[in-house]
Amino acid sequence: MTAFYSPTETESALLRRCVDLAAEALDDGDEPFGSLIADAEGTVLFEDRNRVKDGDATRHPEFEIARWAAENLTPEQRATAVTFTSGEHCPMCSAAHAWVGLGRIVYATGTVQLVGWLAEWGVPSGPVSPLPINAVAPGIEVAGPVAEFADEVKALHARMRGL
Repeated sequence: MTAFYSPTETESALLRRCVDLAAEALDDGDEPFGSLIADAEGTVLFEDRNRVKDGDATRHPEFEIARWAAENLTPEQRATAVTFTSGEHCPMCSAAHAWVGLGRIVYATGTVQLVGWLAEWGVPSGPVSPLPINAVAPGIEVAGPVAEFADEVKALHARMRGL
């Protein structure tokens, strides 16, 4: 059974925006993932959604956040910023997050949940092992998944697969 994180009201609102970005990605024919980075006070600094549909499998929003942060924030600002995302980072994004020196991650749904949904639907495994953030970047503080978003995010992934 999954142990769920209870977000603050601000965290829940920021996760809501991420899930909305995931829905926007799906509506545009892309995979349903959305993320944002906020400063220590909760002000959104940058947000994005998945953009892999045109063939560049690295166009994950979490990776774009790492790129943006490296170009626009000081090391101190990166360390205190919080990344919010509709789905837990993949290994590529976890590594980028750690290399850039970003702070805490709060996610709506986790790798274990997504792997379970895909297995339930008979979807073959992808080309990269589905590792949780801390298996790739053990020094990053993480919080998630959040129960209130599980059914909605699962429905987005099911819709993407025509289920």
